[in-house]
Parts: sequence; C-alpha cells; structure tokens
Amino acid sequence: MSTVQQPDPSDRPARLTVGVVGAGRVGPALAASLRLAGHRPVAVSGVSDASRRRAEAMLPDVPLVPPAEVLQRADLVLLTVPDDALPGLVAGLAETGAVRPGQLLVHTSGRYGAKVLDPALRAGALPLALHPAMTFTGTPVDVQRLAGCSFGVTAPEELRLAAEALVIEMGGEPEWIFEENRPLYHAALALGANHLVTLVAQAMELLRTAGVEAPDRMLGPLLGAALDNALRSGDAALTGPVARGDAGTVAAHVAELRRHAPQAVDGYLAMARATADRALAHGLLKPELAEDLLGVLAHSADGADGGNGTTGTDGTEGNSR
Repeated sequence: MSTVQQPDPSDRPARLTVGVVGAGRVGPALAASLRLAGHRPVAVSGVSDASRRRAEAMLPDVPLVPPAEVLQRADLVLLTVPDDALPGLVAGLAETGAVRPGQLLVHTSGRYGAKVLDPALRAGALPLALHPAMTFTGTPVDVQRLAGCSFGVTAPEELRLAAEALVIEMGGEPEWIFEENRPLYHAALALGANHLVTLVAQAMELLRTAGVEAPDRMLGPLLGAALDNALRSGDAALTGPVARGDAGTVAAHVAELRRHAPQAVDGYLAMARATADRALAHGLLKPELAEDLLGVLAHSADGADGGNGTTGTDGTEGNSR
C-alpha cells in the first residue's frame, strides 16, 4: 500500500501535451505512463535508428521531430538524455529561444537537481528533476515496472506539489532529494544497482567455468534471499567466509580466481575488505579472526596468492552459509 499522501485534486496538473527529447529507454516509457494517466504525447525526438524504432513501438502515431519542434508542441517536455549531455542541451534550447514561458521542463537525470535547468528557468520554464530509481529495458514492461517505483524529486518549493503529482500519476512514489544531495543520491543507486549487475554477471561466468549448467537457476533463489535479507536487516544479514573470519577459505578463493578469472580478483578483494570492515564494526566478525583475514586480503592485494588455500574454520572451502 502506498504511504504517499495523495495530492488534492486542485494540485494535480491539468491534462498536458507531452514531448520527449531523447528517445532512449526512459523517455518513451514515462510518456507512455503519462498517456495512461490522461496526458497526450504529441512529439518525440531521437537520433539513432534504435531510438526511433523504440519511439515508434512505445508511442505509436506520435511524430518524430527535431528537439526544438518538440518544445513548440508540448506543454510538458521530458529531457531524457545522458547525464553528460544534459547541460549542453538545456543551454542550447534556451539560447535558441525554443523554451516557452510556463512550459514544464522535466529532466530524468539522477546526478542533477533542478539547477541544471537554470538557463530554461531564466527563459520562463518551470524546472523539475524527476529521476525514476529503476532500470529500463526499452520495452512496454517498463511502464508496468513504474508502479511503486521511487522517483528522486527535486524542484523549486512552489513546484513541489506539481512534481509529486506527476510522479504519482506515473504510478511512482515521490522521494524528495535536496539539490546538494543529488550526486550522493545517484552514487548510492549506481553502487547498488549498476555494480550488482557486474557482480551477478561475474558470478554466473565463474559458475559456468566451475561446470554449473544453469548458473542463473542456481543464483536466483540465493540472490533473491540475500537481497531480501539485506533490505530487511542491513548489515545484520552479512554471512559467508568474510563475515565469519574464515581466512583460509578467502585465501583459497583468491588463489582460484587468480587461476581462472584474474580480472575478478581486484573486485573480490575490494568487496571482501568492505565486507570485513562492516562485519567488524557491527560485531559480526570477531576481532581475533579479523587480523588473519585482513592479513590475507593485504597479502593478496600485493599480488601473492593469498595463502595456501587451507580450509575455513568450519572445515569447508566455499560454504555459502
């Protein structure tokens, strides 16, 4: 059940014409969700063939036009371009007079707040930063995934209700992020989501190398339980050889990684050190075991094999408990 207070009907935006500048994976999905809420997509711009095909699939019958024309046609414009391209796009649109007074200009960058839209604000636009904390596929399933998705919202105080109402209309949950906290907010999401994909992909590769025929089937229940436990209990959910202080098992892991997947060693060591620090700080890792473990990690970081691959304290190598 949503915990977000529904806005008063008088605070809800009127039915708007919607335009999209940047038909990547995000823009068409947001425009499609706004259409379900009663708004009307009227224009979209895209550069690559893939973005054009995506726009045609997600927003059929919506014309593909240049960015300036999108702004001419739409009351609400979604700027869904890569983070590094956003400041230049906003400045260019403002300098060429494409921005209209009273126009809602929304970007979906996690990194930036509303200030990146200052050139458009000076031209009379209403600036909103609405970042969906979701990974997108560029397919219709994205519209369904927006249900209950948190959005990082940053806007001038006088536009806060309008920003939150738009998020709720897309099925999302608004979470207010102060301007100065946007980079940290975005770093946290990247750390949790983007790096997770890398870790899972590496784990599947290693399992295939170990002879597992269906690594996805093996990892699915384990990772699902680990994620659920972490979200519920935080650091108390830490398990495994690092949290137990099984220095011998960790040394064996490093030796095997150096033999079969040397490209994964640095990542393993970095995450093992971070895990050890958190487990020690929260009383999960016994101090008398931490010394040997940290010694193995330091020795391994210097390029050694991390030890002789002796077993852990429970008599196993690789116990995933």
